[in-house]
Amino acid sequence: MGQQNLTVLTEFILIGLTRHPDLQIPLLGVFLLIYLITVMGNLGLIILTKMDPHLHTPMYFFIRHLAFIDLGNSTVICPKMLVNFIVDQNVISYYECATQLAFFLFFIISEFFILSAMAYDRYVAICNPLLYNIIMSPKLCNLLVGIPYLYSTFQSLMFTSKIFTLTFCGSNVISHFYCDDVPLLPMLCSNAQEIQLLIIMFSAFNLLSSLLVVLVSYLLILIAVFRMNSAEGRKKAFSTCGSHLTVVIVFYGSLLFMYLQPKSTHSFETDKMASVFYTLVIPMLNPLIYSLRNKEVKNAFHRVFKNPCSSCI
Repeated sequence: MGQQNLTVLTEFILIGLTRHPDLQIPLLGVFLLIYLITVMGNLGLIILTKMDPHLHTPMYFFIRHLAFIDLGNSTVICPKMLVNFIVDQNVISYYECATQLAFFLFFIISEFFILSAMAYDRYVAICNPLLYNIIMSPKLCNLLVGIPYLYSTFQSLMFTSKIFTLTFCGSNVISHFYCDDVPLLPMLCSNAQEIQLLIIMFSAFNLLSSLLVVLVSYLLILIAVFRMNSAEGRKKAFSTCGSHLTVVIVFYGSLLFMYLQPKSTHSFETDKMASVFYTLVIPMLNPLIYSLRNKEVKNAFHRVFKNPCSSCI
């Protein structure tokens, strides 16, 4: 047994969402449908906001990048998870696991700060409408997107390299449906307290700093809205940021549910359910939220897909 426990691991087994055989096929159908809707919705938003000149505004610039992040996040997780519903033992190699972890961290961290950039964009649009196009210049928009991407890349590479330069031994079973940093830590041969502390510190910073920007932006928006004399103006202001506010509540709500659970009820099973929500369900919902009640997106869809020549004029 001692020799087996010290065997260096070269592959891992993902437990998946459930071990009940009778649920495998129904869950395969559900998550395949979720993934197809996610791909079509986010890819459609990327194409629309790129091709239609009417959507070449800062707001849709950020929506396009959010769609890219949601599409990437879901694609990193979902195809491998779908395989788990079909095969008896879902094996993932050492390097595939490292790659999945790196891209997952990149996309999920980027989403925090893209959402906070979008909140700032809505603040400028409502509180400084006359200066909106000057303040939200292409240079600033690129900075508000580029800096999160660079920061996410740094953090992703740091954690992935720290975990995968150490040796794994003992059990090779990951109690999750994808390679995440927390389930991997107990499988390390060496002491992982330093990495665990870094994960807690950076996770808290990412969540709290981005959430603070969102809360301050919307507090200032509320103050500006309540100072408006026109009821029509207030209604228009709320409708302008309604979609983004819905996305923020759903995203941060699922994360806070996971982080703020009492230790007595906290488990990997509840973490898995929360993970399903913010890695698979939210990327499907976001394009629907931004398109179903958005006249500009509907009009752009008709211009680009129903009458392609009109978008070329």
